Amino acid sequence: MLRPAITQLITKNESCYSLVIGIAKRAREIADELYKNGQPLEEKPVKTAVDEFARGEFKIVEVSPENNTTLQ
Repeated sequence: MLRPAITQLITKNESCYSLVIGIAKRAREIADELYKNGQPLEEKPVKTAVDEFARGEFKIVEVSPENNTTLQ
């Protein structure tokens, strides 16, 4: 999938901000996992994270009234 539109990634109750934060957190997890395992980056972690969100492997879940977000 090449550059999915943001409207394809956001569900009804999510904001653009929460999507960006969720993708950034997942990209950091991907980069840390690869570094810890000594594996080289084959593509940018942000692209991998966007693709995972587009496929529905991860979604954003509100966890507290302070609008903190987490991945699921």
